[in-house]
Amino acid sequence: VLEEMGVQYEIILVDDGSADQSWKKIKALAADDPSVKGLRHSRNYGQHNALLTGIKTAQHDVIVTLDDDLQNPPEEIPKLLLRLQEGYDVVYGIPREERHGLYRDAASRILKFVLQKAMGIKNARYVSAFRVFRRYLVEAFIGYQHPHVVLDVLLSWATTSFSHIRVEHEKRNYGVSNYSLSRLVSFAV
Repeated sequence: VLEEMGVQYEIILVDDGSADQSWKKIKALAADDPSVKGLRHSRNYGQHNALLTGIKTAQHDVIVTLDDDLQNPPEEIPKLLLRLQEGYDVVYGIPREERHGLYRDAASRILKFVLQKAMGIKNARYVSAFRVFRRYLVEAFIGYQHPHVVLDVLLSWATTSFSHIRVEHEKRNYGVSNYSLSRLVSFAV
C-alpha cells in the first residue's frame, strides 16, 4: 500500500517471544526486502511493549501501528495519513463495526473509558491499535522504562492533538485474540 503511495517507508516486525515459526518468517522477509526489519524479544512482554520496541527503532517522520492479525486492512492506512495531514499529531482508525464478540466488545468499552480518565482526553474513547502519529512525539517518552506500558497514555504525554476516522475492520482469519475479557480488565487496572 505504501509503495503504491510512493512514500518512503520501513516495516518493523516485532516477534514478542512467539513459540511458533514467526521469527523464522520475519528473518526470511527481512532477507528478501530491505524495507523490512525484524526485532525479537526473548519472551512475551505484551503488545504495548512490543510496539514501543518497534517505535523506538522507527526512522521516518510518521509511524503507523498495525496488528499482525490484519483485522485492520493496510489498505486503510491512506485514510489515516490524510487525516494526519489536516494538522493532527495522532489519528486512530476506529472500526465501522467491531467484530470481536459481545464480551470482548464490552471489555473494550471499559478499557476505553479507563483510558479516557487516565489520559484526561475526552476523545480517548476513540483509541485503537490502528494508529498513525508523528515521530517527534516519541521524544516525550523515549526513555520510558516500566513493565506496564500503555502506548496511548504515553502519546498523551506528548500532545493533545488527537483525531480519529472510521475504517473497515475485518474478521480475524487466523488464531484468537490474546485479549480476553479478564485480560482487558487487568490491562485497564
